Amino acid sequence: MKHYLITLSLFLFSSFTIFSQEKYKKDYTVLFVGNSLTYYNNLPKLITKYAKKHKEIHIKTKTITFPNYAIEDHWNDGKVQKLIVSQKFDFLILQQGPSSQKAGKKMLIDYGKKYAELCEANKIQLCYFMVWPSLMYYHTFEKVIENHTEAAKLNNAILLPVGKHWKEHIEENNDYSYYGPDEFHPSKKGSKKAAQIIVETLFKK
Repeated sequence: MKHYLITLSLFLFSSFTIFSQEKYKKDYTVLFVGNSLTYYNNLPKLITKYAKKHKEIHIKTKTITFPNYAIEDHWNDGKVQKLIVSQKFDFLILQQGPSSQKAGKKMLIDYGKKYAELCEANKIQLCYFMVWPSLMYYHTFEKVIENHTEAAKLNNAILLPVGKHWKEHIEENNDYSYYGPDEFHPSKKGSKKAAQIIVETLFKK
């Protein structure tokens, strides 16, 4: 009986230690894959700063971003795959253009599945960064939200609903200040809001 109790105590202590390490983990690595909507205003740096200040979480980031790139382009380049198998990441955040049309939706889903399988094999959590349409195509906003939501659900990914929050803010306040001068890329205010939403979504209490 004494031996049994000692063994049980060691098991419970070990389980508690593992649980505590997972619960109180404070260091994460994040890989961003996207285009100018990610690198504009250095969104990864804003995310790192917000996480440290508001969550006491330290994030190391790596970015693979090029102008006008879609997730299909990144996949075909092969750089993402090589990086993922050679380094350790906790999250992969995918971002492409608004993707309100059928072709964009199909790419989010089909290529998202390829990334999802790659992430699963390497124990990484896949995330979709939901963006926004330009002001010229504001009428497509619902499709942007709908297509990102469906793609994330189908590929068992975390949805980072930045676009949804943008739309709610605009329609509640008649305030378009999240948009920059070209009426598509984010203003600094818009990028800071995106950083807040991403961190709050990834690290909910």
